[in-house]
Amino acid sequence: MRNIFLSIVSLLAVHLADAQSADSAYIKRISDEILTNGKAYENLRYLTKQIGGRLAGSPGMVKAEQWGLRMMQQSGADQAWLQECMVPHWIRGGTDIGQATYTVPATGTRNGIVKSSVLDIVALGNSAGTGTKGISGEVLLVNSFDELEAKKDQVKGKIVFYNYKFNPTYIHTFLAYRDAGQYRGQGPSRAAKYGAKAVIVRSMSHSTDNIPHTGATRYDTAFQKIPAVAIGLKDADWMSEQLQKTKLQVTLKTKGQFLPDTIGHNVIGELKGTEFPEQIITVGGHLDSWDNCEGAHDDGAGCVQAIEIIRAFKAIGYQPKHTIRFVLFANEENGLRGGSKYAEEAAAKGEKHILAIESDAGGFTPRALGFSGSDEQYQHFLSWKDLIAPYGCSELVKGGGGSDIGPLNRLLKTPTASLNPDSQRYFDIHHARSDVFEAVNKRELELGAVNMAALIYLVDKYGL
Repeated sequence: MRNIFLSIVSLLAVHLADAQSADSAYIKRISDEILTNGKAYENLRYLTKQIGGRLAGSPGMVKAEQWGLRMMQQSGADQAWLQECMVPHWIRGGTDIGQATYTVPATGTRNGIVKSSVLDIVALGNSAGTGTKGISGEVLLVNSFDELEAKKDQVKGKIVFYNYKFNPTYIHTFLAYRDAGQYRGQGPSRAAKYGAKAVIVRSMSHSTDNIPHTGATRYDTAFQKIPAVAIGLKDADWMSEQLQKTKLQVTLKTKGQFLPDTIGHNVIGELKGTEFPEQIITVGGHLDSWDNCEGAHDDGAGCVQAIEIIRAFKAIGYQPKHTIRFVLFANEENGLRGGSKYAEEAAAKGEKHILAIESDAGGFTPRALGFSGSDEQYQHFLSWKDLIAPYGCSELVKGGGGSDIGPLNRLLKTPTASLNPDSQRYFDIHHARSDVFEAVNKRELELGAVNMAALIYLVDKYGL
């Protein structure tokens, strides 16, 4: 009896080894196709250089949607369509202007010399404009919300300057972003509560340049919607230093405003499953970007990676068991309407989604894949580490997803995953005019697609 048991164990081990060898060979085939014949980089060039910024509601959004539909079709999707959703329509309205004036004591006299300095600023997304005359006021420096509370009696009529810095001790820079992001999101309303007339927020970045980074703010309807801008890091440091010595008067001119909601679309391509067509794997990124940049890393990279996986699967003749949906989501940056619409429609139709994976952390070198699901599913996910690691994602970590696929998890309890590239350079350019095509490396971009394709292949073959 013992010999029979040992024989069965031996046969199972041989079968497992054969299966892993076959999987390794197939993933290598996918990788070779993407690294040899990949179109992601040239697709990104067109998206960024021919279309450019594509904020929700803008002409760029419309052009990008039509481009995305065309790319889904040309890359071999069995079917492709536009899924309508209403999106917010905030416009910047022109160039944002900031200028500081201050007094320097003149040597040997009682009088001072008034000087001025142009500030590199950008209005926060969704923020209210100043009006054509602009807003001027004395600057009040606060380094934290605790300091705002301590100085609340000094706030009225001032322009509050939040000089909260990115925490340099976080190795995973998304933690620094999450930590500092509250000042961009909540800062304007918390200052308005005490009568501030505007706010200036230190850009969410570790960068060494002076380029300001935008991003969405959220107003508390209980308080006045005051203008809000982000400022470049060098100018932020300069202002902080000046305020230790003298008072600063700042004039801001911004023209941001909301127009009525308009029609946008998720762009969807599909490869139909041969065995379980009713079970869906979703992969994608968000098609919109801020208007002050080309949106190459955020999130043009994720979009062209998804399209590249379609092309590669079709090129090698892969026929998935499950239906694979490739989605370019609308309006992630300032509303999340696309991700919400996709999940709501899936729930209304009673669809079964077995996994959703998103690439929305840039097109840098892939380092890890994150996963959120049950403990049993996570252990199954971990068993694929040796198959995926040779292509860059040597870590399979607990906790993965993305803004656009979050609604799927909340409504349908769908397990979610994310491509986690190296994050050290991401916030140098995130939401800034430096997020351009030239900042993306072709091979790094393609390797991201390889790692996502490998995970999709394994989930499609074995499930979770």
